[in-house]
Amino acid sequence: MAGFFKKLVSGLTKTRDNIVHGIDNVFSGFSKIDDDFYEELEETLIMGDLGVNTTEEIIENLKEKVKENHIKDPADCKELLINTIKEQMDLGENAYEFENRKSIVLVIGVNGVGKTTSIGKLAAQLKAQGKKVVLAAADTFRAAAIEQLTEWADRSGVDIISQSEGSDPAAVIYDAISAGRARNADVIICDTAGRLHNKKNLMEELKKINRIIDKEMPEAYRENLIVLDGTTGQNALAQARQFSEVADITGIILTKLDGTAKGGIAIAIQAELDVPVKFIGVGEKIGDLQRFDPQEYVNALFADFDEDRSEIDMLIGDDM
Repeated sequence: MAGFFKKLVSGLTKTRDNIVHGIDNVFSGFSKIDDDFYEELEETLIMGDLGVNTTEEIIENLKEKVKENHIKDPADCKELLINTIKEQMDLGENAYEFENRKSIVLVIGVNGVGKTTSIGKLAAQLKAQGKKVVLAAADTFRAAAIEQLTEWADRSGVDIISQSEGSDPAAVIYDAISAGRARNADVIICDTAGRLHNKKNLMEELKKINRIIDKEMPEAYRENLIVLDGTTGQNALAQARQFSEVADITGIILTKLDGTAKGGIAIAIQAELDVPVKFIGVGEKIGDLQRFDPQEYVNALFADFDEDRSEIDMLIGDDM
């Protein structure tokens, strides 16, 4: 986990440059806390891809805390700001309940966001925890998706159920549930087609899949994860909104956070959609997808460049 934190600190360098340097400039550039100070801070957070609504909420909470604590010096606000952001990102107690129950996990997302790769990594990690995992290749729209998932199943040492390209996705899910029962699987993870441009078809497809699951495995714990590309910033938020119109999304996998300047989107998505980020990806290796720890994420994001520059360089250097 320490290695992952180093990668996170390293991966968020551009985001930190984007947000934290701006925030530091605001704190050092003002001698008193007034409307101009808040306005400048608000602008900096919005530019860091936190989004307008999230930023307004953070600023309002910050104003309340400043008032409650009788703070006069802008420099004393930084810790309050960091804590306010951490509070925005609380995961809740049952975020990973699906890992402990007989469950079916539907994974959705547009092509190119790292959906199939994330499924492979998640499967490998669950297998490492001693879970029996079955993958369902229900993205039958693309032959490449079936091939890629099969490769990941082989790498991870888990079973995969697939049919040919163009097959009925619901039929693949049906077969996967049958196989899961026969093999006493703990978790069935289903890859699905990410065709947002044809929302009606996608909606019908997901409805059919849900009917199959409700009928064949009504006792299963349900998790619907959406995979979003962290480098796309506000576009990722727009995608999540669109998918939430056709599916009951319970969690987010945020990928490609290694080297993005738009890492602030992790904060925005959670606040705007009231759906927690549950996993983040910072690289290609199996261990580069991890449970999302809001405290750790914000600490990595706000690692203080002025005070801890040498420490951060050391952290990053250790992993090179």
